[in-house]
Amino acid sequence: MVGLSRFIIFLSFVLIANLISAQELNCRVQVNSSQVQGTNKQKYETLQTAIYEFLNNTKWTNHVYSVDERIECTFIITVSKEISADEFEGQIQIISSRPIFSSTYYSNLFNYVDKSFRFKYVEFQTLDFNENNHTSNLTSILAFYVYVVLGYDYDSYSPEGGDVFFKKAEQIVNNAQNEKEKGWKAFESQKNRYWIIENILNDKYSDFRRSLYRYHRLGLDLMSEKADEGRSEIAECMKLLQNVHRQRPGLFILQLFFEAKADELVQVFSESFPDEKNRVYNILKEVDPANSSKYAKIRETN
Repeated sequence: MVGLSRFIIFLSFVLIANLISAQELNCRVQVNSSQVQGTNKQKYETLQTAIYEFLNNTKWTNHVYSVDERIECTFIITVSKEISADEFEGQIQIISSRPIFSSTYYSNLFNYVDKSFRFKYVEFQTLDFNENNHTSNLTSILAFYVYVVLGYDYDSYSPEGGDVFFKKAEQIVNNAQNEKEKGWKAFESQKNRYWIIENILNDKYSDFRRSLYRYHRLGLDLMSEKADEGRSEIAECMKLLQNVHRQRPGLFILQLFFEAKADELVQVFSESFPDEKNRVYNILKEVDPANSSKYAKIRETN
């Protein structure tokens, strides 16, 4: 009986540990194969499950997370072509967000559609990843974006806090330089995985990463208690991004930032003072002309 009691106590500790600790991601995964006709749809369901388990069950950091601390993200894969029984082509969208203190609001950090997504997958195979070697384009792409998501999240809580993760993403890019699949090399495009991580780690654009911390930790996180002070900090962040823009107009990571933040910026500054509205509007119109019509709404509100 004593042995049984000890076993029950031990089992209870194991169950409690599982409840209070978790991996880093709370990642939703969707694989859409509607564009591919007349194939075995079951393998896409299997692929979705395999990716879900790979993303959510892999230990990506050395840190301890509780269930409530997991990073919210979504990976949406659209398969447009079945090249062979085990090779596929399509696109992958990655969306990540972070909670804002003292609110129920989640702010988008990263939102990108990668259209250079070609991979091999054999049904029921284990998805293996080695950060020192490019063994699979599928897992290399997934891991690359996991580290980008982690980097953005950590940068939003402490100045350049995501550096170690961005460098892991850079290593994945370096490992893939001799591979035939697209998306990894500088000369292929000005908007791909290579340039995401090059822009982020380039010291010339360090104001971008400073703005991630100030925007979220000193801006949005403060707004529930001190709205004017938090909003003012976000306005200062727009000046930092303007500095980056003037060094290199059309910089890829700036485009990605405003893809995630344009609607949020309209909401934030619609409640601002007239002079602040005008200052921010003029900056946004300069650095993100593609969304000028959205930003015009900032000045339309009273």
